[in-house]
Amino acid sequence: MNWSIVSKTAMGLVAATLVAACQPHDPAAKAGSDTAASGNGAAKTYNVAMNANFPPFESTSTNGEIVGFDVDLMNAIAKQAGIKITYKNQPWDGIFQTLTSGDNDILISGITITPERKETMAFSDPYFEVKQVILVPKGQDVKSINDLNKLTKVGVTTGTTGDTAAQKILGTTSPKIARFESLPLVIKDLQDGGVQAMVSDSAVVANFIKQNGDKGFSMVEVPDFPKEEYGIAVRKNDTDLLNKINDGLKKVRDSGEYDQIYSKYFAK
Repeated sequence: MNWSIVSKTAMGLVAATLVAACQPHDPAAKAGSDTAASGNGAAKTYNVAMNANFPPFESTSTNGEIVGFDVDLMNAIAKQAGIKITYKNQPWDGIFQTLTSGDNDILISGITITPERKETMAFSDPYFEVKQVILVPKGQDVKSINDLNKLTKVGVTTGTTGDTAAQKILGTTSPKIARFESLPLVIKDLQDGGVQAMVSDSAVVANFIKQNGDKGFSMVEVPDFPKEEYGIAVRKNDTDLLNKINDGLKKVRDSGEYDQIYSKYFAK
């Protein structure tokens, strides 16, 4: 028997055993790492979902590309955080559930941070401040929230904080509240005379008035509506991803890039 060969074979078996012992035994831990399961060492690509019907934060261009403030900001954050992302245009209704199902990893879609939403998802540091306002067409006499009670229909987007605000004013089950699946549908009905006013986020309403300055629409600011803050949402247990997003957001702010992006969409 060749003892040299036996010795080499034994050493090989020991080495293989040691390598195997160093491998993770928890499949979940391996799947949750930032490398793709394909084994090629490629960085994980995170699905970022938004409802692209909320200009200037997110909308679709003529060629179908998702564009807007949230897109530019998320791109900048991802670059600073060193993560790869891809975008999905997701219906607003049910968008939060896509985190739980695992269909999406990140949500950025003009999402107001609320105590109720924080029960099911984790939010980044705030990145934008808004408040609810009332959009009214020319000739509509609305100066306060009490005036909404005089109207036949008030339009809102289903499940938004505008919807919540309207319920507080008119009542949870009020027939005066007309709910729509997206902001463009509310605005169209307002233009057609189906609803007499709309409750929505101040930055979005201001952008609509700016783009339609010749149509006589006006914005009614109401002191009764509190300030709100937008945040980027992830799953509650995705602490590592949340930390990366917060770190990236801070770097974007500190570098002055946030101000540049803001000026692009909200310059006076």
